[in-house]
Amino acid sequence: MLLEQEAQRLPDAAKAAHTHSGWESSPMEWYFAVLKKYGTFTGRARRKEYWMFFLVNLAAYIALAIIDGLTGTFSAESGVGLLGAIYTLALLIPNLALTARRLHDTDRSGWWMLIGLIPVIGAIVLLVFMCLQGSAGDNRFGEDPKASPSGTPRVLA
Repeated sequence: MLLEQEAQRLPDAAKAAHTHSGWESSPMEWYFAVLKKYGTFTGRARRKEYWMFFLVNLAAYIALAIIDGLTGTFSAESGVGLLGAIYTLALLIPNLALTARRLHDTDRSGWWMLIGLIPVIGAIVLLVFMCLQGSAGDNRFGEDPKASPSGTPRVLA
């Protein structure tokens, strides 16, 4: 409500910038925007796109783990439940594609994902890469997603 009141007071040019900045996008819009690019390994992904997808994934996985625990489909030996495993497999390709696009935003090849295979240090380095701001302007992987209106998902509107 407060956000809507503030948007009404903004001039038209500021409203356009406000809309394309991602302020009005819900985490679910970012989540579905990634799913629409299911196997797209080209281009760039903003930090916000990556972390919103991560947040929704985490919430969904926790909910599925609780359901697996309640229904008895959780395996203590493997540490994974049936629903969680199906969800993880279904989102494997979108996760890899999004990570590659996020690395592209920092002007790194998607092959840098393989550094995550190095125990502990690889995961830390990958986490740092995911947290870094993307390169400003166009780079060898495409245009700056922050500079283009297409950088903000509009899948539910």
